[in-house]
Amino acid sequence: MKIKRRQFLSTAASGGLAASLPLSSCSRNGTIEGPSELKDKYEKLDQILKQQVFKRELFPSPVIIDTLELLRYENNFLCRVRSKDGAEGISVGHGFQLESLYPIFTNLVQPFFINKDARDLDLIMEKVYIYKLNFRLSGLALGAPLATIEFAILDMMGHIAGLPMGQLIGNIHHPEVEMYQATEYRDKPVEESMELITRDVGENNARALKIKVGGLMFETEDLHAEGPPGRTEIIIPLVRKTFGDDLVLYADANGFYSVEEAIRVGKLLEEYNYQFFEEPVPFHWYEETKEVADALSIPIAGGEQEFSLHGFRWLIANNGLEIVQPDLFYFGGMIRSMKVARMAEAFGKSCTPHMSGGDLGFLYMMHFVSVLPNAMPHHEFKGFRTNVVFECNTSPLQSVNGVVQVPTGPGSGVDLDPDFIAKFKPVKTKFS
Repeated sequence: MKIKRRQFLSTAASGGLAASLPLSSCSRNGTIEGPSELKDKYEKLDQILKQQVFKRELFPSPVIIDTLELLRYENNFLCRVRSKDGAEGISVGHGFQLESLYPIFTNLVQPFFINKDARDLDLIMEKVYIYKLNFRLSGLALGAPLATIEFAILDMMGHIAGLPMGQLIGNIHHPEVEMYQATEYRDKPVEESMELITRDVGENNARALKIKVGGLMFETEDLHAEGPPGRTEIIIPLVRKTFGDDLVLYADANGFYSVEEAIRVGKLLEEYNYQFFEEPVPFHWYEETKEVADALSIPIAGGEQEFSLHGFRWLIANNGLEIVQPDLFYFGGMIRSMKVARMAEAFGKSCTPHMSGGDLGFLYMMHFVSVLPNAMPHHEFKGFRTNVVFECNTSPLQSVNGVVQVPTGPGSGVDLDPDFIAKFKPVKTKFS
């Protein structure tokens, strides 16, 4: 008989043991893991979190950061970093997020990096959370500025080493990345949704597809917005019927459901052979996520909104997730995300980063996936449209039968157009 977490808490509390005993965990095969098994798991995960990610050994001499700038043109942002020896790196920030978050970048993050040795990037990305008590901003507010800086530093270090940025944090496992087409449209009627989904799949020759199920959890203008009634129950089988058995299907609820509803929808997804169920309940409902995982056979994916390494640690140790999805921008960059992927790999779990967009977000995602030993078969793409003007000599950066070639040039592998860069001006805040 499965012991439900709430039942355990109630029993332990009545015996006065709630504060003194670790919680047991039920694995996905139904066996009960006791406190000692969980302790062993946490110790293993803690050792992984201590491991170096950035390959410091590639750089025999210090690379001291001299300047670090945030540049803006309309709602586009660039980060440019220069070393005291004249090396330079540049990244494209997540414009939609930095439009609101640039004061955090300039006031609470940027100053910490000046005069630091970029070879210590692991430690820098850890200690910046303490600087000016930045840990109080943990989440996207801190993650998007930090990721933008980290990508620029990796671009600079990649140019120094003559390596693509992925090889600064791992070894190449996937020179090509197979995409899944991510779609939205949950607010639209089924017929219109299907027309748009079919268009998107055709445009990129995708061999895998993710659809949205549930309602608009983020819609606040209409307090009762839940999407067209009955849409989920219709579209799950209809997508399978439309595209046949050869297309790999995934589904994303964006945290919309209660546990009971998530299990009901999850069983429907299982019936029609969907391959993962993303964020079935709100992301911070760790125990409820595990309840859903324990009740279903379809793999549960999540991590888009997660901001804590220890949050992922809990979800991995307690089998709440089978697939981890850190967002490179939201979570604060590749080094932190690689720590999550390594924790997942240690317990036979997969990783596919969430793709939040962000101008050249697809490019950074591809470099990260290229060095993932436990990568999923398909990874999220939302198209290649961008107003960033660049050239890439080692990849067309387009989908060919659902596959995209990872650039092999140094750093990001792309060169931004100088005339495009010239339009940008340094960001000054009123606190500067």
